[in-house]
Amino acid sequence: MFKLPDIPISIFSTMSHLAREHGAINLSQGFPDFEVDPKLVSLIEKVSKGTVHQYSPMAGESKLLEETSRLVYESYGRDLDPKKEILITAGATQGIFTCIQALVEPADEVLILDPSYDCYVMPITLSQGVPVRIPLNESFLPDWELIKQCVNEKTKLIITNNPHNPSGRIWSKSDMQELSNLLQTNQNLYHISDEVYEHITFDARHESANLYDGLHPKTMIVSSFGKSFHITGWKVGYVVAPKKLMNELKKVHQYLVFTVNSLSQHVLSEYLQQQNVKQLGAFYKQKRDLFRIGMENSKFELLPCEGTYFQLASYANQSQESDVDFCHELVEKFKLAAIPISVFSAHEEKRKVIRFCFAKENETLTKATDLLCKI
Repeated sequence: MFKLPDIPISIFSTMSHLAREHGAINLSQGFPDFEVDPKLVSLIEKVSKGTVHQYSPMAGESKLLEETSRLVYESYGRDLDPKKEILITAGATQGIFTCIQALVEPADEVLILDPSYDCYVMPITLSQGVPVRIPLNESFLPDWELIKQCVNEKTKLIITNNPHNPSGRIWSKSDMQELSNLLQTNQNLYHISDEVYEHITFDARHESANLYDGLHPKTMIVSSFGKSFHITGWKVGYVVAPKKLMNELKKVHQYLVFTVNSLSQHVLSEYLQQQNVKQLGAFYKQKRDLFRIGMENSKFELLPCEGTYFQLASYANQSQESDVDFCHELVEKFKLAAIPISVFSAHEEKRKVIRFCFAKENETLTKATDLLCKI
């Protein structure tokens, strides 16, 4: 009767609701609680007085396309045609949905590396495709032998997420080379590279798909201005893809949203000329380190965090409860909300690990770690 009877309400909405209900500190959902750059506020006031309130061109405002092309070139040295290889989207989730809808046909298989973000499965299901969930290894990095075993003549797409949510791990050059080899070996296999945290890395460079020529012909790279500039509520992202693929994406995009909010596009096109994304890593590294230092006297074991604004922590020393039950107890008893990582996987997740978001005010992080050290 319905298309998505087995798709539950998002765990992020659930935990945020519980946080509000119990007056808890919310380290669950991945959004900052600090103010946006005052330059953006000033630009909104300035730009809104102009003629920017009608439909923008379907693929994006020309100036924003040009500035996005420049951003990619300065970040990775890749030279893009702004009119033919970039699409402005209503957030990264819409970009991912568009890519999947454009390529996946009934019975096509799509490889998803678990734990994975929850927006991948639904558009595959709506396309009557088959999600193939492959676990990452114990270090939350790809198991290439297992991935290769799952590729067959029905495999249409592989979706990767780097830097990785929820683990905060980043891929190595050898991982990217393995991915490139996989695409070149399998003629009918395409790739969605979810890189929404591309500018938030700490101790090593982000290995973007933009850096690898061998990936370009078959790869759609999805990114997010919302994540990069702390404006998640604006819901503006972009997709980079070769012309042949981009033509197919635009066919879906024009009937899905047609065009993206015009005011935000004009504001971002000016803001990109002023903002240095290379500062983001240092900004969030300070918050990561503040959180990790604050947790030193806790019973939690912190896992490696190389990128994103998420920190995984094992609670195995405190409890043998499931991660879902532990997170409910955490918010109800200790007034702090986190996310259980089992919800990111289709297979049974036995690790006693939960996810915290440290994209918060320093005062919030200090209060949170004080609470966590008492558990």
